[in-house]
Amino acid sequence: MTGERFSVSEFMHRNSKASRAEVHIGDVGVRHRDITGGGARAAVFGVSDGLVSNVALTLGVAGAHPSAPFVRVAGLAGLIGGALSMALGEYVSMRAQRELFEKELALEAHEIKTRPEFERRELVQLYRRKGVPKEIAEDFAEHIMKDPELALDTHAREELGVDRTSFGSPVQASLASFGSFAIGALLPLLPWFFTTGDQGILFTIILASIGATSVGVLLAAFTGRSLLKTISRQLILSGLAAGVTYLLGHLVGLQGA
Repeated sequence: MTGERFSVSEFMHRNSKASRAEVHIGDVGVRHRDITGGGARAAVFGVSDGLVSNVALTLGVAGAHPSAPFVRVAGLAGLIGGALSMALGEYVSMRAQRELFEKELALEAHEIKTRPEFERRELVQLYRRKGVPKEIAEDFAEHIMKDPELALDTHAREELGVDRTSFGSPVQASLASFGSFAIGALLPLLPWFFTTGDQGILFTIILASIGATSVGVLLAAFTGRSLLKTISRQLILSGLAAGVTYLLGHLVGLQGA
C-alpha cells in the first residue's frame, strides 16, 4: 500500500466499469493555492492594517498642528506598538489553532489504531451521506483504512476539515505580520522626516493613497475579487479612518490654542 491520494468521483468512475483491480492514482483534483499557510495572508493584511492604522494616527496627531518631531514620535510609537501587537497576536492565534488541530488529530489517530472497524464504518457513512453507492463506499473505506496515514489524512479532511500539510507556521506568520505592518505603517510617516505642517499632511495623504491603491491591488490578486472594487474599498476605508482622526486632532488643537 503506497497511500496514494484519490477522489471519490475518480474511484466511482473507475469502479463503474466493474473493475476491482488496485486503483493507482497520484493526485487527482484541481490544484488550489495554499491559503492556510499563514505567511502570505499575514503579509497582505499586515500591510493593510499598518497603512490604515498609522495614516489615521499620523494625520490625527498632525491635525492638532504640533511640531514635526512630535508627529514622528507618535507615528513611530504607533508603528512599533502596532507591529509588535500584530506579530504577537498572529503567533498566539495560529499556535493555539495548531495545537487544537494537533490534539484532535491525536485523538483521531488513537481511534483509528484502537477502533479501526468503527472508523471504517464512520467513513462509509460519511461517503453514503455524499451520495456514494453503498458498495463503492465500502470498497473506498476499506482501501483507505489499510493505510493508517492515509486513513488519518482522510478522517482529518472529512470530519475536521483539516489538511495536515497546511497548518502553517506561527513563526512565519508572526514575522510576516511584523514586517508587513511596519512597511505599511512607515509609508504615511515618511514625509515627517523631511517636511512639516500642511506640506507634511499633503504628502502623507498622497503616499497613503498610493499605498492604499497598492494594497487594493495585492488584495484583489490574493482574493480574486474585482480590482476596481477592492481598490475603491481600500481607499474609502483608509480615507474614512484618516478623516475622522484628523478632524478630532484638529478640534483638540483648536481647544488647546
